[in-house]
Amino acid sequence: MAELLLGQHCGVPDCRQLDFLPFVCDGCSGVFCLQHRSRDAHGCSEVNIRNNSVKPDQHRSYLCSYKDCQAKELLPVLCPYCEKHFCLRHRHQSDHECEKLDTPKPRMAATQQLVKDIIDSKKNEDIKSKKRKGARNSETAAKVALMKLKMHACGDKSLPQAERIYFQVLLPKGNKEKSKPMFFCSKWSIGKVVDYAASLASLKNDNNKSTAQKLRLCHSASGEALPFEHTLEKWLSDEDYPLFNGGNIILEYLDNDVLFIEDTESYLS
Repeated sequence: MAELLLGQHCGVPDCRQLDFLPFVCDGCSGVFCLQHRSRDAHGCSEVNIRNNSVKPDQHRSYLCSYKDCQAKELLPVLCPYCEKHFCLRHRHQSDHECEKLDTPKPRMAATQQLVKDIIDSKKNEDIKSKKRKGARNSETAAKVALMKLKMHACGDKSLPQAERIYFQVLLPKGNKEKSKPMFFCSKWSIGKVVDYAASLASLKNDNNKSTAQKLRLCHSASGEALPFEHTLEKWLSDEDYPLFNGGNIILEYLDNDVLFIEDTESYLS
């Protein structure tokens, strides 16, 4: 069976990013990614000739379908799975608790349990050496690195300072750029963090295709691929291997049945 082609490439020649929920400009009718959705951002050819006397009204706005959310968007933001309208905050499946969100199959659940057992065993065996080797990921080292990260990190400038979490993101092996400082919202799901990080680093992201390798966010100490549905907040308070604000995190392409990476130290060299 042929795969469904989801998403479209941004119409900006220097971008061409694949966006699974693209925006259609109501001026030039072009298709653009989140970064270039405004007419100013993509240099809309119709911006100077569009009839500004036509004022947008409620018939041209789209109410978010998520529970009690009253947010509206001037452009449609459709989930390709449940085909409902959502605001930018709830456009990802995990953020609006999509009714079409795949649940883990029994075989995958068994695989996840096996991986968990392996990781738990690895934690117990390597805990002493990890504490020595992982000094640069310790809370103290992260606090020192945080000051520098705040000066150079890129991210959504509209996020409240109190919700920003900073990481030195170690990019996939073979990528021209080795790492990139970024910040995210502590309330975001891991899936949303992956999508946003891929956009900032211009990485290929085929996470919507069942047969393709997945771009995963992995713990720089344990190597565990963090579940897409978890939030950053959950991992910042993890008892065994917490993430640290100002620490390292790994982005890597993994096969569907691989849920952790072994040689995490190689990303730091």
